[in-house]
Amino acid sequence: MKQPLSVALLVLLCSYATAQPAFNTQLADSAESLTRQLVQYDPSYFKLDYPNGDVPADKGVCTDVVIRAYRKMGIDLQKEVHEDMQANFGKYPKNWGLSQPDKNIDHRRVPNLMTFFSRHGTEKDILQDPKAYLPGDIVCWNLGGGITHIGIVSSKWSTDGQRHLMVHNIGAGQVLEDCLFSYRIIGHYRYGE
Repeated sequence: MKQPLSVALLVLLCSYATAQPAFNTQLADSAESLTRQLVQYDPSYFKLDYPNGDVPADKGVCTDVVIRAYRKMGIDLQKEVHEDMQANFGKYPKNWGLSQPDKNIDHRRVPNLMTFFSRHGTEKDILQDPKAYLPGDIVCWNLGGGITHIGIVSSKWSTDGQRHLMVHNIGAGQVLEDCLFSYRIIGHYRYGE
């Protein structure tokens, strides 16, 4: 005969179930709030403080949207990526000819973030179904010619109600845009829940 779940266990299970989506919704909200800041696209190399270093507030690229959204959630991707690269440098791409980690730039490179999220987050299926992409998910694209891009799924919907909008910076600053399937998706992750 099965025993009924205790009230304490039920409360614990319910609080766990509601805490998971709450983080992702808050991350999406954090990303959406960034679209109210005027940011000029600037891929320049900057010497950053460490930890919690950031490029000037009025500058950034696609990865800075992700970094800033997570920072609002208390997660410093500069520190997390740097520490993982120090311990596991061989597992990260060698696209830039570096022989050791660089805390100023490593977390600002899409292939490095993809490696980090696949190692420490949940790697989700890449599907053509818009329902598979939920608020707070990280999406990476291949723009062609070896150029990669990254954004965060928002909680806002496209005008036709079929897809969530994306928060990203592809050159026009930190924007909210209906572009989930505008480029070839090469990565889909959840991290921090």
